[in-house]
Amino acid sequence: MSQAEPAAIEAEGLTKIYGSGNTEVVAMKNASMRVARGEVVALLGPSGSGKSTFLTAVGLINTPTSGRITIGGKLVQDGDAAYTNLRSFRRKHLGFIFQKSNLIPFLSAIENVQIAMQLSGESARASRHRAMELLDYLGVADRAGNFPSMLSGGQQQRVAVARALANRPSVILADEPTAALDGQRGRQVMELFAKVAHEQGAGVIVVTHDHRALDVFDTIYEMEDGLMTRSTSSASVHANQPITPLD
Repeated sequence: MSQAEPAAIEAEGLTKIYGSGNTEVVAMKNASMRVARGEVVALLGPSGSGKSTFLTAVGLINTPTSGRITIGGKLVQDGDAAYTNLRSFRRKHLGFIFQKSNLIPFLSAIENVQIAMQLSGESARASRHRAMELLDYLGVADRAGNFPSMLSGGQQQRVAVARALANRPSVILADEPTAALDGQRGRQVMELFAKVAHEQGAGVIVVTHDHRALDVFDTIYEMEDGLMTRSTSSASVHANQPITPLD
C-alpha cells in the first residue's frame, strides 16, 4: 500500500465519558488506531478495559465524546458531529460479526446472506448470485440450503462472515467471534479473518480474549483502563495458507 492511499479506517484520539461530576466514568481515553486496507488487527484486553466501547464507536453505533473517525479517507465523525447519514454509511461500508452468529433461524444459509443485500436494494437474482459466490469462497457452499440449526458453530460463523461481506464493506468489525468455539474451530475463524483481509482488501478489527491464534494477525493492540497501546506488528504467517477444512 502506498502512503498516499487512505486507510480502511483511522480512529484519532477517541474518548468516551459517561456521566459527569462525581458519577463521571471514562470508558475510553484518547484511543487511536489505523488499519490499512488488507490488514487484520487484533484488539486485546480484559473485560471492562474499553474494547467494546472502542468497537461500537468505530462501528458508528456509540458516539464518542471526542475524537475523529475516518473511513476510506472520508471524515465520518468528529466528536458528536456526524458528516454523513451514519445508518446508511454503516450499512454500505461496515460489516459486523459477533460472538454468536445471530443468523435468522427460519432462513437458510444463502437467504441469511441474501437479506443483507436486499435490505440495501439489491435484486433477488443478483443477491442470490453473490451470496452463493461468498458461501463458496468461505467453504460452505454445500450448506447453502441448510438452516442455522443444521450447521456447526464454525459453519454458522462462516455464514455470518459471508453476510458481513455481502455489501463489499471496506471495514469488518468482529466482537469476540471465537468465544463460543473450541480451539480448532476458533483458529479456523481467525485464519478466515486473515484470508478475508488479505484477499478482499478489507480492514479487519477483531476484539478477542483468545491468545491461541494471535500469529494470524498483522498488528496487535491492547486496551486497559480505557487506554490503548499498539503491542506489535508482524507479517501474518498464515496469510497465504488455505483455511483448515470443515469437519
